[in-house]
Amino acid sequence: MSEEQEKMRLAGRSSTRTDEGLASRLTAAEILYRVDQEAAYADVLLGGRLPDFPPADRRLITRLVLGTLAWRGRLDYELAHLTGRKLEGIQPAALAIMRMGLFQLRFLDRIPQHAVVDTAVSIAKRIPEARNASGFVNAVMRRATRETAPMPTRERNEKSFLAVAYSHPRWMVERFVDWFGVENAERLMTANNDAAPNAIRLNLARGSRAEIIEKLSADGFGIGAPGRAPETIVLNSAPHFESRAYREGLFHAQSEASQMAARMIAPRAGATVVDCAAAPGGKATHLAEMVGERGRVIAVDLNLGGLRNARGLARRLRHRNVEFVCADLTAAIPLAPSSFESVLLDAPCTGIGTLREHPEIKWRLKPGDPARMAAIQSRMLENAAALVRRGGAIVYSVCSIAPEEGEGVVDGFLARHGDFEIDRGVAAEGVLKDVIDARGFMKTRPDVGGLDGFFAARLVRK
Repeated sequence: MSEEQEKMRLAGRSSTRTDEGLASRLTAAEILYRVDQEAAYADVLLGGRLPDFPPADRRLITRLVLGTLAWRGRLDYELAHLTGRKLEGIQPAALAIMRMGLFQLRFLDRIPQHAVVDTAVSIAKRIPEARNASGFVNAVMRRATRETAPMPTRERNEKSFLAVAYSHPRWMVERFVDWFGVENAERLMTANNDAAPNAIRLNLARGSRAEIIEKLSADGFGIGAPGRAPETIVLNSAPHFESRAYREGLFHAQSEASQMAARMIAPRAGATVVDCAAAPGGKATHLAEMVGERGRVIAVDLNLGGLRNARGLARRLRHRNVEFVCADLTAAIPLAPSSFESVLLDAPCTGIGTLREHPEIKWRLKPGDPARMAAIQSRMLENAAALVRRGGAIVYSVCSIAPEEGEGVVDGFLARHGDFEIDRGVAAEGVLKDVIDARGFMKTRPDVGGLDGFFAARLVRK
């Protein structure tokens, strides 16, 4: 942690004792600063700080952080107009404060404008590096209460308009329009800026669905809509996530699309499944539940820290049938080739299908990243598929909607391996049938059914 971050953290602790409302906003500003300056991930930082606050403040901090990140492109467009200067020259902590303040002015109408301005200035004064810019923050925020920046003219340059209006990088707008058309691209970008459903996976190895839901309700969780699968539910609220039910391993937070990708394996009870690129363990533990105590899951990943997290998750969920192997999937895997009935490769990807949970990804990805990741994914698929025995299957999945990372990787693999074919029989599965396309690929999007953007294909070795 840098000296500036430490000062911000200490300022937050001090303000907790004197002004809890200001403390929550100061914490949000600190997280935004670290995401911007350190390339940190907002969900990780939120997970480390939110337990210090009561439920209402947790919700506010989360909304401020994720909302500001999601709308950063539009906020920066307007801040450039309001400040009359390039944002690169503004002190980073002050810029984080102004982004968050402008987000509140434009998107959170329950907060009085004067309160937003006063809070922004108070935060700037409490952060040493931003203190000298507090007058500048005050002037910009006050100007923002009086005027807004004019939007680009859609008729003159439609994609520039869409980039600002929906707060996505222009190159990403161009890709979405090319892939889905203008209307679908607009719906997709609208959905990307919304909050993701709070989906969890029930650990049915620890009790029935009804029994676990009863315990969750007793812990104060608000039970919302059921998911597609018996193990899936969506929460309306979670006042204290690390509850008794959490500690007892009754559930795991996991998006519904992620759960569906694991379900495409459809392993038989007692089977051995290899989960390649298994960290942080969500799918590996899901598979451990599916195969049962007599089956086993071999979780492989290069990231030793990620494997430790996966081991901790398996321990919390009380799955004793998961083994862990540290290996590089872009090289040869230290497992016997042609020996396994079921293999899952949930490959590392751009994450462009998860912008609701990780809005910072929008501003970090570059136009060449999908193709760059596809080259890595292709090597990993080659090595993972070598483990599959005749008659066995591999499921390849990514949390991306980029064609290069989905069907592009699979089509390239099939062109090189005539002994594999797409298994279209999975479309008959009730949980999956409405997200399987004519080729047998699972494709989901936030604007279609509210699911994260995933691609998955089940390939059978003939």
